[in-house]
Amino acid sequence: MYHRLAKPLLSNSFFLLGARGTGKTSLLERYFPPSDRCIWIDLLDDALYQRLMRNPSYFEEIIPADLPRDSWVVADEIQRIPSLLNYVHRFIEKRGLKFALSGSSARKLKRGGANMLAGRAFDNYLFPLTSAELGDDFKLPEVLNWGSLPKALLLNTGEEKREYLRSYVNNYIRQEIKEEQVVRQLEPFLRFLEAAAQCNGKIINASQIGRDSGTDAKAVIRYYEILNDTLLGFFLEPFHRSARKVQTAKSKFYLFDLGVTRAMRGDLTTEVVPQSYQYGDAFEHFFILECHRLRNYLRLDERAFYLRTKDNAEIDLIIQRPGGTLYAIEIKSSEEVNSERLGPFKALARDIKATATWIVSRERCARHIADNVEVLPWRDALQRLYPRAFADSLGLINEC
Repeated sequence: MYHRLAKPLLSNSFFLLGARGTGKTSLLERYFPPSDRCIWIDLLDDALYQRLMRNPSYFEEIIPADLPRDSWVVADEIQRIPSLLNYVHRFIEKRGLKFALSGSSARKLKRGGANMLAGRAFDNYLFPLTSAELGDDFKLPEVLNWGSLPKALLLNTGEEKREYLRSYVNNYIRQEIKEEQVVRQLEPFLRFLEAAAQCNGKIINASQIGRDSGTDAKAVIRYYEILNDTLLGFFLEPFHRSARKVQTAKSKFYLFDLGVTRAMRGDLTTEVVPQSYQYGDAFEHFFILECHRLRNYLRLDERAFYLRTKDNAEIDLIIQRPGGTLYAIEIKSSEEVNSERLGPFKALARDIKATATWIVSRERCARHIADNVEVLPWRDALQRLYPRAFADSLGLINEC
């Protein structure tokens, strides 16, 4: 059981959004045990779901008329019936109730014309477990091989983990996409999922992925947007000082969990071992996921990018913060970084006037290799970027 870094403000109604299996229900159970001032509405209960689909106004009958003002109503998987948000709106305004609204997809809510409550409910996100949340239980080889969904980490054997991750892809993702009702044919989309996993962390080549999955480039971009909206991944945009010149077509896309990515590729039986190409990709994916999750939990006003020039000089990760602070980060999976090979990266970091230039690696100790250029152990880099996440993870009540 682990302390989670997601901290909804309990003074206000809120959404808690995240992919299935990230622990949304468990987190809400910790905050809101059933009581005379808190009721639960579980939209994964099929009988209740079917009744509300036939008659959404039944939602008003579920909530007791004598429920006191400032009491909580927890609605799990609210995206299954977005029209219920109209009733939520009325309960907030007329009766002063507060709502905790969980969901595994923002697409239905935000693209289906749903009532998003106009600021009456704040947005919160939940991800697979981070190294800060796992603390002393974190094991890099385990996470690179199996990801960090709570259940995957709790299972004991490799065979159990493989079966869980395969089931996750075959059942959860299929179900999520079916419920979105935006993919007319499921099979081309499933072929796209495998191609997207193979291209994880690479610059999107929609035409090539379309050929591999038997569809066209426009459909590929739409499929990526579905993955983004269903919280199964996110875009990493190319860096440009003019926001107008950032284009999704040249973005990279990172899936939300390492284990799920391997399951989508169909390579769970192959161990991710150091000094292999697969290990380097997985380590880069891991570090970028950590940054993405921690910045969201801490609600930081920062943006992340990558940069690649025409002659293939590259910065793996650029973090831009208000006030002009710019981190240029090269991600290396080695235990000993060869600084002689970093010339193009260092030159590119100078060109963009990076405030700090880091090579994040598995080295044990931090060291300077030039003015403003440091080699850092990956955990040190995360603690420097997001110190509050690691401070918050110490000495608090655990839950999952």
